[in-house]
Amino acid sequence: MSNPGASDATPVRSISQLAELLAQGCKPRDAWRIGTEHEKFGFVRPEAIVGENAPQAGSTAYATPPYTPQGIESLLKGLHKSEPDDWTSVLDDGHIIGLKGQGEAAGAAISLEPAGQFELSGAPVRTLHDTAEELSNHFDAVRPLARKLGLGFAPLGFHPTATRASQPWMPKTRYGIMREYMPKVGTMGLDMMQRTCTVQVNLDFGSEQDMVRKMQVSMALQPVATALFANSPFVEGKPNNFLSNRARVWTDTDNARSGMPACVFEKDFGFERYVEWALDVPMYFIMREGKMRNVAGRSFRAWMQGDRQDGLEDVTPTLGDFEDHLTTAFPDVRLKQFLEMRGADAGSPEMMMALPALWTGLLYDDAALEAAWELVRTRPWEDYVKLRDLVPMMGLDTPWGEGTVRDLAAHMLSISMDGLQNRDKVDEQSQTSEWVYLAPLTALAAGAPTQAEHWLERYYGPWMGDASRIFLESEI
Repeated sequence: MSNPGASDATPVRSISQLAELLAQGCKPRDAWRIGTEHEKFGFVRPEAIVGENAPQAGSTAYATPPYTPQGIESLLKGLHKSEPDDWTSVLDDGHIIGLKGQGEAAGAAISLEPAGQFELSGAPVRTLHDTAEELSNHFDAVRPLARKLGLGFAPLGFHPTATRASQPWMPKTRYGIMREYMPKVGTMGLDMMQRTCTVQVNLDFGSEQDMVRKMQVSMALQPVATALFANSPFVEGKPNNFLSNRARVWTDTDNARSGMPACVFEKDFGFERYVEWALDVPMYFIMREGKMRNVAGRSFRAWMQGDRQDGLEDVTPTLGDFEDHLTTAFPDVRLKQFLEMRGADAGSPEMMMALPALWTGLLYDDAALEAAWELVRTRPWEDYVKLRDLVPMMGLDTPWGEGTVRDLAAHMLSISMDGLQNRDKVDEQSQTSEWVYLAPLTALAAGAPTQAEHWLERYYGPWMGDASRIFLESEI
């Protein structure tokens, strides 16, 4: 989740002004970039609990590490100390809650999800090869520091063993506000906060028309990504009949701010229409004088119109406030000054690369985007909304037309492959093309088990019902 930082104090006067803020994201094709984000669960490694001098003596194997002592705070400080030229600390009420990239890491950030899930928000890069290098460098930096603390990290969609009550809370003001508000608007909001991890890619658009086409294609096909990247079949140590429990959680987190907004598929969709939708998403907070003010449930639209809103009587809405507000909307594809693909479970490093490869191939080549649009437009958007509810349980075997979602995924991958080949971005060192990163997905389309299905085979086979075995086998 984004760290707030309202900086533009320009007063908000109109919807068109807010639409223009989004339109500022339009870029020429040669400036389009790829930004990949991923989250991962920390856990205490078994050998770290043995002996008086063990880093995590007294802890339980595979437990989620605390913020402090010898936990997430120490890891953040260790990264900052080991690479002082690359990172500056991000503080919240005196607590380090993240790192902001500078120098060679400019544009990147490391942040914390509510229970300490560790997130890399990658810098906007030119090619998927750059993304692969960035991920590898991140793992190489985190791994030795984590081991010294007795910790490991596992990229999975939903925590496989922990109860919600056992999960810690990070000292982040935003999460305190959400923690209080979430149970009022859905049954699984706290699960989303504390027990889920995702991998996302952020992509650019060239114009409003280009944004609309990319938004509609990616929104409709997001359930297919959910099926391909399903990687969360366990809840509290047991299978719960879902392949993506993370996706199931999102079906009842806070439906006023998540899902597949109908406006995206309307004929008049554009920047202003998205602003209209976002204005009716209930607020969480505003920033004033470096402090976060809790205004959960208030209406940004009413505030902008001058209507009385508790806690907002003494302040005027600004563009910075609206930029922060946009980070509190959670549709399956989120529009800011770029597009965020939000439908996938976190997974293996190979799958972390497959996610940006899939969407880059579909959306960054004109012929591929047009082919994807022709594929999507054959069905009404309501069919894709229904699909979103089905794939968390049935995955690629979900019925679709005369076949299954696996067939739809195969079409999608074929188009993405063509798009990446047309981009023709070759790694200078290895002489490999970007399409190689689709390999795990093409195997799935051909019938290979998803990550979730692989773990279930392990659970019922060599693990003999011990889901905790997943931590070391999935560790980065």
